[in-house]
Parts: sequence; structure tokens; C-alpha cells
Amino acid sequence: MTQVRVLAGTRKGAFVLTSDERRAKWSVTGPHFGGWEIYHLKGSPADPNRIYASQNTGWFGQLIQRSDDGGLSWNPVGNDFSYAGGDPGTHLWYDGTAKPWEFKRIWHLEPSKTDPDTVYAGAEDAALFKSTDGGVSWTELTGLRQHPTGPSWQPGAGGLCPHTIILQEPRIYVGISAAGTLRSDDGGETWRVINKGLLSDGIPDPDAEAGHCVHHVEAHPAKPDTLFMQKHWDVMRSDDAGENWYEISGNLPSDFGFPIAVHPHEEETLYVVPITSDSLHYPPEGKLRVWRSRVGGNEWEELSAGLPEKDCYVNVYRDAMSMDTLDDAGIYFGTTGGQVYVSPDSGDNWAPIVRDLPAVLSVEVQVLP
Repeated sequence: MTQVRVLAGTRKGAFVLTSDERRAKWSVTGPHFGGWEIYHLKGSPADPNRIYASQNTGWFGQLIQRSDDGGLSWNPVGNDFSYAGGDPGTHLWYDGTAKPWEFKRIWHLEPSKTDPDTVYAGAEDAALFKSTDGGVSWTELTGLRQHPTGPSWQPGAGGLCPHTIILQEPRIYVGISAAGTLRSDDGGETWRVINKGLLSDGIPDPDAEAGHCVHHVEAHPAKPDTLFMQKHWDVMRSDDAGENWYEISGNLPSDFGFPIAVHPHEEETLYVVPITSDSLHYPPEGKLRVWRSRVGGNEWEELSAGLPEKDCYVNVYRDAMSMDTLDDAGIYFGTTGGQVYVSPDSGDNWAPIVRDLPAVLSVEVQVLP
């Protein structure tokens, strides 16, 4: 029977949630790495047993953990770039120069779709690294951090974080707060800024090439040139691989939020979780809602069955929403209040898988044979 595995990274460890294809009864294991912040946890599309995790504390630094048995056991890999004898909390990656480069954390891990040993890492401040040996050694794709617009990039509230990595190899997209979206068509050697059409308060020049605070970007596998973006105000869409963007916020109660998800089978169905504003990081009127568009944006419907009707003041982070690939696709999200919700019917009805976890930072899903 098909198994569904949900990987939840939290402020105080990683949790693995499993169910069958009905997604009604769940088992929970964890916390793995209890007490550590797990910024991102993601399984390899090429190997159902391979999972990568970004493990961090301000005192002991940054580690990459790898599991080769579906999360039953873990091994640290790539420790040559973690805490390296400097002051506690100093994390060093070696990028081929004489001096190590200091960074803060790994925001996002993106395994290759075809090779379980190839994985990309987005490191703060604004760098992209690649490993081809299962995370043991890493090489920086220096063209990103050395882009001519780099000096104009500014950190968002969470830092100068490369939080989105979309692999359409050799094409790669990255989203960085607060720089915008960039695209490489040659495997990460060279990069182009693709922000035309984005408008942001605080940037006086509407034609500014960089400086936009992008929160998350998604693409549908069947339409690789169509991208959907949740940014710092505005939900956006591009139909030409990011060359041009236009707003699709439509009737949303707020166009501020962090995650955006695309249905695995329906190319024009997408989901967002609006929050009140950039200073009030909780749902409008204290009602937790997911909003769905079946027409690619502009027209949105409120999804509320099974979600809190009042007095709910949680947030949903950018990597904390994901979808499975079953025929009747399920959608999942985690909150800063420690809940992980599932809808096994594409958003029509919701139920909590688990409550009272530490604040959830990321939610990823695997469908296993």
C-alpha cells in the first residue's frame, strides 16, 4: 500500500509523520535532533530512503544531516563547512579562496530529481552551494553571489536568505530576500535577474533590477515556464520563465503572506495563506484560512472547513506548505503554533495531523510505493 511521509522541521527538532494513502491516521516519530532548529528537511525524489536536513543552533553552528533509511537513523555530513574552531555560532564554508566565508544558516535544501547524491543548499548570506557526493563535500556556484547587482541586495527581516531553489536542470531558479528572483540556464554558472514587473515600497525606481523581497516561488512540473510567487505584498505570476511578472492577488483578503503551493495535477490551481500585514504576522480577523484559485490567480476561494474559526494568531512560513502527488492530491501546512494540518481532498476539508509541536519551519511530503 502506498505510504505518505511528511517531514516537519521545527524550532526544536525534526518530526516524521507517516500514513497510508487515506491520510486519516498518522504515526509520529521525533524529535530527531531535539533542541536544534531544523530549518529545512527534504527527501530525495530519486531515492525514497534519502532525506537531507539543515540543523542549526547559534552556539554549535550549522550541520547537514543525512538519512539513508527514511529517517530512522541520521549521520552528519559535510562537517568541513560547519563550526570550524572559530567563535561559537560562526559557520565557515570554503569557496576555493584562501579565506573561509562566514555564513549564518542553510535556509533550503533541494535534492536533484534524478541523482540522490546531488543536492543544492541555499546559504545566508545569498549563496548557492552544490554537492554531488551526498552532502559530504560542497562547491559554491559563485556566479550567484558575484552577480553585478549583489552589492545592492539587502537582507529582509529574516536575513539575506536564498529560500527558493527550483531545479529544471540545467535551468535553476533561486529566490532571495531581499534581492528578488534570479535564473541560470547553464547549471548555475551564470545568472540573470528576472524581476521585471515586481513593484515594492521603498524602491523608488519601478525599473530597479534588484532589491525586491520575494517570499517564495513555485513552478508546475508540466509548465516549467509558468511561475507563481508570493512576495512581500502581492501574489505574482510569470508565463515566460520570469521574464515578466504580473499581479494575481485579486480578491484575497490580504496579499501579504509567505508560502505558495501549486497543485501537482491541475496546472492552474494554486494556494496561499494570507496573513494580516508585514507587521501583524497572523491571519486576518484571527481566522486561519487557506485560499485557492483554480484559474491561475485573481479569482480566489476561501477554504475553511476544519480550520480554526476564531482566536488563531499563528503564522505559516515560506517552506511550511507542500502537496503530495496522489491522484486525489493532499495539501499540508504547519504553523508557528506547532500544528500540522492535512487536507486529503485538495483543500476542501482539513484536519490536524498533530498539535503542540515546536514552531514549524518547514513541511515537505514524500509519496512512497
